[in-house]
Amino acid sequence: MKKIVLTGGGTAGHVTPNIALMPALKKDGYQISYIGSYDGIERRLIEELNVPYYGISSGKLRRYFDVKNFTDPFKVVKGYFEARKILKKLKPDVIFSKGGFVSVPVVLAAKSCKIPAIIHESDMTPGLANKLAIPSAYKICHNFPETADNLPEGKAVLSGSPIRQELLTGNRFKGLQLCGFNDEKPVILVIGGSLGAAAINEAVRKALPVLLPSYQIIHVCGKGKVDAAIKNCPGYIQFDYVKDELSDLLAAADLVISRAGSNAICEFLALNKPNILIPLPAGASRGDQILNAASFEKQGFSYLLPEEMVTDESLSKAVNEVFENRETYIQAMRSNTASNAIDIIVNLCDEAVKSRKKRKK
Repeated sequence: MKKIVLTGGGTAGHVTPNIALMPALKKDGYQISYIGSYDGIERRLIEELNVPYYGISSGKLRRYFDVKNFTDPFKVVKGYFEARKILKKLKPDVIFSKGGFVSVPVVLAAKSCKIPAIIHESDMTPGLANKLAIPSAYKICHNFPETADNLPEGKAVLSGSPIRQELLTGNRFKGLQLCGFNDEKPVILVIGGSLGAAAINEAVRKALPVLLPSYQIIHVCGKGKVDAAIKNCPGYIQFDYVKDELSDLLAAADLVISRAGSNAICEFLALNKPNILIPLPAGASRGDQILNAASFEKQGFSYLLPEEMVTDESLSKAVNEVFENRETYIQAMRSNTASNAIDIIVNLCDEAVKSRKKRKK
């Protein structure tokens, strides 16, 4: 049996693509183990799946001054030796890394153990963790064509992002039923998130008088952000958070309004959902969402609406424009070549395993 170690953590975005890969890896004959931090979000998500989990020391390397910058490098070094010990025990044939700072010592340890490591970079430009790991990588998968310009020649593979298969099997009727909606009007799904989504939530609610005569609206507004004053507004429903219901709500949606996190927008792409992207502004992030959204707009997948331009009027205008031209967006998404990330990545893992076996002979 082939053996693979998955790694990545710090946020759910560094874990869910690994989880999406697991069924295909198992089907292809891989025995899966996972290396993450001692107590990060990844531990809970992976242990729920009964996948063997190994925790290592993890430190964050920051671009700004922080007292922890003096101690965290020692945590990374400790994590490297812990990862090396685990890899020597598990003897995997290949590593797959989804990023986050916990993945850096794992990828470096893999190189020292002569185990090929495949890295996935979600955003347009590599984050600091992946920048540190890239020189040790066998291949680097990425979501955006432009990313290849920032990667070593011969290592870049345009794969797209692994998508949770349950998102592809949502039921439109169940989604409509959950919201008390019907098929008479198109449905807009707004996924504003929690932190930093105030501008989206406010614009959507101000635009309700203009939008509701023509659309039904599902608004995932973030924990604690439900507006009780409009809770019973016909054709408009609010959720503070959704999990298992998301696949059915996406199936019900004719158009999505969202931030521009790479995993989310790749899900819209896989589902061929016309979308309006309102990326986090540069002051609230390293600017990766702005670049992600610009790439999707350039490829004809999305309508980009910068947060500083968001008003009820601009949002209503964007909704009407995207809905009227929805078939153009759908056709662009259907013609996308990097739409089968799971198969591409599993095949890369197989290629790496075969290459390693040849070198051993």
